Amino acid sequence: MNRWCKVASSIQSTLSLEGRSALMKMIICILAALFALTAADACGSDTKDLLLKLNKDLLRATEKQESLPNPSIHIALRLSPQHNLIKEGQYLDQLKTKFHEDIQSTLNKGQPVVGRLALYVMALKASCQELRNVSLLTGENSEPLLTHLKKQMELEKDHIASSHRPLTNYYQYSLGILALCVSKVRVSSHVSHKLTHAILHTQFEHGDSVCVDTLAMAGMALQCLKDAETPVKNKEELEKALTTIKKKLLASQRPDGHLGNEFSTGLAVQALLAMGNKVDECAAPMMALWSDVKKGTYHNPMAISQTLPALQQRTYLQLKNKECINEDDSLVVDPVPVVPTQVHVHVQVELEVVKADGSSFTYQINVPSGVSLLDSLTLLQQQTDFKFETEDSLWGPFLSVVNGEQARQTDRRYWHLASDGKGLSEGIKDYKIEAAQKITIKNTSY
Repeated sequence: MNRWCKVASSIQSTLSLEGRSALMKMIICILAALFALTAADACGSDTKDLLLKLNKDLLRATEKQESLPNPSIHIALRLSPQHNLIKEGQYLDQLKTKFHEDIQSTLNKGQPVVGRLALYVMALKASCQELRNVSLLTGENSEPLLTHLKKQMELEKDHIASSHRPLTNYYQYSLGILALCVSKVRVSSHVSHKLTHAILHTQFEHGDSVCVDTLAMAGMALQCLKDAETPVKNKEELEKALTTIKKKLLASQRPDGHLGNEFSTGLAVQALLAMGNKVDECAAPMMALWSDVKKGTYHNPMAISQTLPALQQRTYLQLKNKECINEDDSLVVDPVPVVPTQVHVHVQVELEVVKADGSSFTYQINVPSGVSLLDSLTLLQQQTDFKFETEDSLWGPFLSVVNGEQARQTDRRYWHLASDGKGLSEGIKDYKIEAAQKITIKNTSY
């Protein structure tokens, strides 16, 4: 569009006033027609097949036993209009045993768990489970699940009061508010006030970047409180916070239509829909999502779970009034086709590790093209003195220790990954090494 404007400006200077006016009208009409053709082409494609593929990919992910079951996967499957009720029920059973036990273990260790606890609550709500009948055992005491979530939110709120940040982060804090709200549990005005205050005082920003996924989750949480007419400290402040979130989400749109990046757009679209913005299939963010689906960008189950509801014009707020009756039970998982083994060429990877004190170490390794960064690091560890450790998350494994140095969330640090100076938007298991490049792993504060 900028290139067209420059051409129009150049031609305009050589014409009379009447000529300029006529030419500009013609150019505007041409541009409008071109945009309409582009949108029509994108919107005219068969999105049903793409949605069905994503739905099947997500359902297939429930059959993998590599790590703990993921409540976000279950939520997205339950928000979808098509179901495989047997497989969904089996996955729910895994959540109620393995994931339930993991949360209990984390609580007994005294570690913060509000984000996963909130998602667990929402997953149970998505299957219309009676939450009052679900309890967690800590020590010798058994208390209802929702009581534990409320207590965790109080701990987070108190930590904000004393340290100006949550025990975890504002994404998980927002998720906790949202989980309580969709479960029709009253949220303390003191808890919600901490969130609105953070939004209005730009505490979601890291340097010049805006945390789009955190803004999106906060937007859904506060919109849920507004819709439920939950008492808050200041209604005007709540409205101002919601307006601020909308503006920042819309301002985060890139030229390619993404809101933030490929992996934050789904949540951002959900938030805009929840807050009353019209985001139809032909809107730029939706077209960006459809383009990503066609390219196969979303192969991580967590990414699919946040994107699929948005593509179906659904949001987490719909869990509040979810009914599990007369559900379509037609979703079937197709066998995965066998892909012939390919001969990969080897590419050179230079790996730079930058520690917290600024010291750095460099390694060289040749890896088969197409392998993951995780596999590359494993090969490097086998061949050199490079060492690393990972921890599991709902997004997959992430780096926790590199060459003996930790980057812990409790210290507000993480290992930032970059390829040729550009930050990676995927994790170590999802990012593929397709060509020679320099990977930088840097101990970074936030």
